[in-house]
Amino acid sequence: MTEIKIKPLTKEQILISTDRLTRFKETEIKYLRVFSDIITSNLLEPRYKKSEILEMDYSKIRDLAERIINFSLEQNGISLTDDYVINQRLYDYENAVFYNSDEVKKLLKNKINYKAITDLIEPASPKNLLWLKELATAVDIKQERREKGLLYPVEKLVLVEGITEETLLPEFAGICGVDFDQNGIYTISAGGKNQVVKYFYRLSQTCKLPVFVLLDSDAQQNLEEIKPKLRETDRVHILHCGEFEDILPDSLVKRTLDYATRNISLAPASEIEINGSRVEFLEAYFRHRGLHEFKKADFAAMVKENLKGQEDISAEIQEIFNELFSPMQEKSVF
Repeated sequence: MTEIKIKPLTKEQILISTDRLTRFKETEIKYLRVFSDIITSNLLEPRYKKSEILEMDYSKIRDLAERIINFSLEQNGISLTDDYVINQRLYDYENAVFYNSDEVKKLLKNKINYKAITDLIEPASPKNLLWLKELATAVDIKQERREKGLLYPVEKLVLVEGITEETLLPEFAGICGVDFDQNGIYTISAGGKNQVVKYFYRLSQTCKLPVFVLLDSDAQQNLEEIKPKLRETDRVHILHCGEFEDILPDSLVKRTLDYATRNISLAPASEIEINGSRVEFLEAYFRHRGLHEFKKADFAAMVKENLKGQEDISAEIQEIFNELFSPMQEKSVF
């Protein structure tokens, strides 16, 4: 390769880039973003614009990013190794999860010195980085995931509308005896029922993993839009009534409201009758009692804090998990 001039990445930047490369996201999207960011920011000579990088052959993009990262490791006093076990395992994993073209596979066929990078990974690092570190030595990475709750390798996707489901489904699953992180179940909040449809369309085209879709009861039209794209291993559950908040047991909601008003002199929530839409009730409850504005994310976090056990699993929550863990949904690409 032509002589080049590089501004080394810091240790923190190396970890940030590695984190971005190993998150759950389509291979081509994340690799091109990370590699182009590194090249435009840290390659001083020759200089390339992002538009120019995207016109390059993927093997050249890979080689430039690889050289910058490995040079940065050396400049930070981290010795490089000849161990590329992690690289091969990442290659196998990305191709097992996503439909990657031969051109995209060029990005994966790199010699980024991941083994050296693992020296920078601390115990409190994100789960994908802890998984990356285990890839260096693990004989059975799925067993390591089960024992250490690594989440990766991801084996199943749960696609939901909003933050309430994203926050609480893993908690309810734990009460039912299934740890999402130990079983490689990755939850995605799409941000609304229309976004769920768009997200599912993309996943059905790019991802090999089974997808479980959870929709509110008013998403019948969205369900019809999803049906033509459903694969053998995909499942959709549409709530029988209302939103996810509506399937929470009344006792859990009242316990959470008592928690929210614990420093305010109000009648206990146990004396309140919950009628109609749960979200409308909660919005009115928070507004009329001088509390801060009702926000689903904050309320979900409070519910999480107030979970007790099996008594907080409603019939429909149990039904969702029965479908999620059905034999068809258990099918793995690994």
